[in-house]
Amino acid sequence: MKPTFVLLLALTIFTSGCASPTAVPATPTRIEPDTATSAPVPPETAPPPTDVAPTKTTKEIWLPPLGSSFSWQLGEEVNTEFNADIFDLDAFETAPSLISSLHSKGKKAFCYISVGSWEDWRPDADDFPSEIIGKDYEGWEGENWLDIRQIDQLAPIMRARLDMCVEKGFDGIEPDNMNLHWADTGFDISYADQLAYNIWLAEEAHARGLSIGQKNTEDQTIDLLPYFDWGLTEDCFVGEWCEEMLPLIKAGKPVFSAEYTDEISYEEFIADICPQAEELGFYVLLKNRNLDEYRAECP
Repeated sequence: MKPTFVLLLALTIFTSGCASPTAVPATPTRIEPDTATSAPVPPETAPPPTDVAPTKTTKEIWLPPLGSSFSWQLGEEVNTEFNADIFDLDAFETAPSLISSLHSKGKKAFCYISVGSWEDWRPDADDFPSEIIGKDYEGWEGENWLDIRQIDQLAPIMRARLDMCVEKGFDGIEPDNMNLHWADTGFDISYADQLAYNIWLAEEAHARGLSIGQKNTEDQTIDLLPYFDWGLTEDCFVGEWCEEMLPLIKAGKPVFSAEYTDEISYEEFIADICPQAEELGFYVLLKNRNLDEYRAECP
């Protein structure tokens, strides 16, 4: 054999016995909502951007178990009287006292933030560099897509948002707009770009002791499965793509689904969607598109 080939073979044999620093973490053990302890924070699996990474927390991550019930309302006047285990609420508009009140009743709270769009009404809107703000987000006034390839530029802003969620007492993160590789953003965002950003977000959430949900982006379910702790879909039953989220259920991670009144009536929801959701093991709600107080669930 040529000397170069022998050297390469020796290096291959040596390195094959070493643990990879980017090995996929094992799926954490899931726990019930009222259990005192939770699964350990998974290790980092990708290098952070060039700015300072967050200090690792000793807080353990609360992971929602299969069969958890779910309520989702964005806005200031939140109805917390619904019989639900988890309340998904806006990061900026939710007061810490509301989360404390939910915790006192044995409830959990997820923190809604947009990770892929710029919203001109947010208090941190001026923190976004203009060069990473893209085309209008069609249908939502005052909202534009972001260039999520620029993680170094987004990192300080998103980390500040995650820190705010921790400070307010949230238990998990709902990251909206994490499938920009499908959208007309004004940027050439690839599947790989989106995957890298999504994994980075998961690791930042876990570093702070927060669970994180896979919001839609069903084509990345298999790749994201080791990193995300639950799922949230919109229109998956109407769109007939719910089964693409089934790997989460099979891994013991719940999937919460929202179907909307502008696509399906209450009668159709009860007669058609509820039996499908029961078969798949999803928890499904009927909501208005603006995510106000209206909430219908299966009988």
